[in-house]
Order: sequence, then C-alpha cells, then structure tokens
Amino acid sequence: MSVFSDSYSKYYNLLYRDKDYNGEANYVDQCIQRFNPRAATVMDIGCGTGKHASLLAHSGYQVLGIDRSEAMLAVAQKSEIPGHLRFLPGDLRTLHLPESFDAVISLFHVMCYLNKNEDLQLAFQNVSNHLHKGGVFIFDCWYGPAVLTERPSVRLKELKDEEVTVTRITQPIIYANENVVDVRYHMFIKDVRNNTVEEIKESHRMRYLFTPEVNGMLKNAGIQLEECFEFMTENPPGLETWNVCYVGRKL
Repeated sequence: MSVFSDSYSKYYNLLYRDKDYNGEANYVDQCIQRFNPRAATVMDIGCGTGKHASLLAHSGYQVLGIDRSEAMLAVAQKSEIPGHLRFLPGDLRTLHLPESFDAVISLFHVMCYLNKNEDLQLAFQNVSNHLHKGGVFIFDCWYGPAVLTERPSVRLKELKDEEVTVTRITQPIIYANENVVDVRYHMFIKDVRNNTVEEIKESHRMRYLFTPEVNGMLKNAGIQLEECFEFMTENPPGLETWNVCYVGRKL
C-alpha cells in the first residue's frame, strides 16, 4: 500500500473539509509573531495541498511550500501567488535550497511520518540549515503519553459532495515497542452520477513522540526547544493531549 497515492490525494481536501484551516493558520501566525515578531518569510514543509501556506501568504508572509507528493503539489500549485506563494517538490530529509527563512512550519503531524531516529534527525538538521539565526521552527505531532494512555481506535468517516460519496474506515494497530501506529485506511468512493465504486487502501505508519527525544534531537541540530503545549490552546500537554505543538529557535 502506498502513502498519499494519486487516488487518495484526489479526495484529500474533501476528507478534511471540516478541518479548521483558518483557525490553525491564525494560530500559527500568532506563534510566529510571539517568538519572532519580525518574521516575514516562511517555509511550510509537508505542505500537502497548500491550504495553510495559502492562508499565511494572504496574511502577508512570503511562503514556500514543500511536499514530496506530486499529486498534492498539483493541487497546491493552483493557488500560487507570484512573489508571495510558491510550491516546490522536496523531501524534508534531503532538502537543500539556496535560501533561509525566518520561520519553518510543519503541520498536521508530518514529523510523525519519520519513523526512524536517523530520518527525524535529518529532518531537524535540514530545518536548522534553512533557518536564519533566531528563526523559529513550529511543528505538531502525536504526543506519546496521550497515545499510550487513550490508545487509537477504529473510526468511520462519511463525506459527500456533488460528485462523490466517500466512506473511510480507519483501523489503527499500535506497536508500543517501536513507538508507532499503523493507521490503515480503507476507502470507498461512490460516483453519484453512475453509482460506480472505487476502492482505495492505504497504510500510514505514524510515530508518536516524547519531549525528551524531541529536545535531544533539536539540540543536536542546533535548535533550542522553547516551548511545548497543546496545539491550538497552549495548555500544558497531558495524558489526554494527542496533538502537541513544539516551538524551537535556531541558535
């Protein structure tokens, strides 16, 4: 099974149309301004279809979105704004650009897809390499203590628009000794015009993270961990806080 295949990417915006992109972009904007008030340039790594990047560009930042999925980028590039918003293909483990940024963001658990320590360390080092001194790194992830306390469960999601009805079954399998969860997606897409059904299967291996390991890897990359809090609230993380935001500063 692939991850973010062309078929899955085609329905990505429909699957997450109820996601509060506006609220999240405003929240990230406030975080950037709190930790680096003069920030003007932002790199969004793992930008997907570019919704956060587009909203931040409309807030006044010059934004570069990076993603390794050509299907995702094809959607994102439709929203490009010359001089303010652009998108490029790239892998956050091997990215090498001739420019630096005031802020680097990575949202919607992109870092959780890096299951190996060496891959996560490479990503943090690449972030550091593309940050100005004093620049900020903001990313969210699954928080280990909460994942192990509440445990992931089977979920069903149904959505539809004028063309299709999408039914997605999510079945997670946790591997506690590896700090990962295999999230298995089984989707049925029914074309409302001719009643044909497309079936898609994907398995996403997601790593949950703990603050001590994040702190150590950031430090190795020359980034100082500034704060850790619940994403969207800034409450201290706890055993029910699945989604945590980490903020680091380039030394």
